[in-house]
Amino acid sequence: MTVTFSMPYYAQGNCQAEASNKVIKAKLSKVIDDNQRSWAEMLSEVLWAFRTSKRTATGTTPYALTFGHDAILSMEVTVKSLRVARQYEITPGQYKDSIMAKLDDLDKERLLALDRVQAQKVKVAKAYNKMVRPKAFAEANLVLKAMLPIRHKDPKFGKWSPTWEGPSVVHQILKVGAYCLRTVDCHVQLTLLNGKYLEKYHPTMWEVAK
Repeated sequence: MTVTFSMPYYAQGNCQAEASNKVIKAKLSKVIDDNQRSWAEMLSEVLWAFRTSKRTATGTTPYALTFGHDAILSMEVTVKSLRVARQYEITPGQYKDSIMAKLDDLDKERLLALDRVQAQKVKVAKAYNKMVRPKAFAEANLVLKAMLPIRHKDPKFGKWSPTWEGPSVVHQILKVGAYCLRTVDCHVQLTLLNGKYLEKYHPTMWEVAK
């Protein structure tokens, strides 16, 4: 069997494995509060719930995107839902033809799900961009850079730890909002920074007086 490592098919390479594991772990945590060691026993039930629940992004279930129709739940068999009742009225040949027809339409459903995912991403990006204040710097601008990691506190200062350091000089402007900085002594810094971690430097009155 050939193993495909291209990004669309290799879940470990396109972060889909991490995203799915995060959702499954959150669902597991809701059902094993009393006994943490029972997670292996509940995993199959959580996976079934995950595969048969509609995703907001796609508007359908992973099961339906695989087989062309939603899974029949045990409750539907017990109460004899409409689609279960109709299955007793058709012959095995008609049932097979119906399943094959749904499989033929599966590519179309997958493309519609992809369109929904892309539309949601545009919607989320639009909402995010409304809250983002764009920053732009020119070469030779004096800037302050955020103390990374964010909210890191120096033991010497505690809650009074500084959040910005500098000033530094913008040495080079790169693509996608990345900047290369240098110190005021002209030493180029190798670590590139995103513009969101920079602020324009405004000298204080004391520094101006000096």
